[in-house]
Amino acid sequence: MLDWSILGPAWLAGLLILATHVPLGQQVLARGIIFVDLAIAQLAGLGVIVASALGWEAQGWQTQVAAVSTAMLGALLLSWSERRWPQIQEALIGVLFVLAATGAVVLISNDPHGGEHLKDLLVGQILWVIPSDLVPVAVLYAVVLALWFGTRERLGSLGFYMLFAVIVTASVQLVGVYLVFASLIIPALATRGYKKAPLRLVLGYALGGMGYAAGLALSAFFDLPAGAIIVWMLALLGMLLAMVS
Repeated sequence: MLDWSILGPAWLAGLLILATHVPLGQQVLARGIIFVDLAIAQLAGLGVIVASALGWEAQGWQTQVAAVSTAMLGALLLSWSERRWPQIQEALIGVLFVLAATGAVVLISNDPHGGEHLKDLLVGQILWVIPSDLVPVAVLYAVVLALWFGTRERLGSLGFYMLFAVIVTASVQLVGVYLVFASLIIPALATRGYKKAPLRLVLGYALGGMGYAAGLALSAFFDLPAGAIIVWMLALLGMLLAMVS
């Protein structure tokens, strides 16, 4: 059951997700825009569903363009609304999420396989990840991390949202909406009691790596959905770490 040829690439995918999501999640928490990742992730998923409705290949470049375009459109909109109505930004993020989610439901309503497709976007299929899927994501995340740690003070609001849209688009198609949200927010919440930023980063990475490993092992042993179990393990380990702090 604990087959490294299946669980290994899945765990590496999780580590890649954490590489960018832990530092960006801490920034999301600091900005007080907790649900921005859900909104952007849902918009990227909406782009994938639009591409599917048009008959485009799931892994084709047209689908990637559709997903990135919808996510970036949402990022532009949220960057503008943050400048104009900062006091209601979180509420506007929630409205955008609901519109994207219901839009996806409308688009798949006449598709006999639409429910399964929507489930894949939400929960993800991390166990189906193969090593070749990770190469382009690793390259993209390396560029993002270089920009984040090298120029984040100069990115501004628009730069942050656009960078966020790019990584979330790639992450959603790799592990699903729920794991994207959990990977961003749970390590940030669990480590917020620690004062030193480097320590928060290290602990966030450690928590995420253990959460993915434990979730994958339990899902394989008990034959349960991997994405959902990983979310629960991240939450449980996060609560333990928060209690220690």
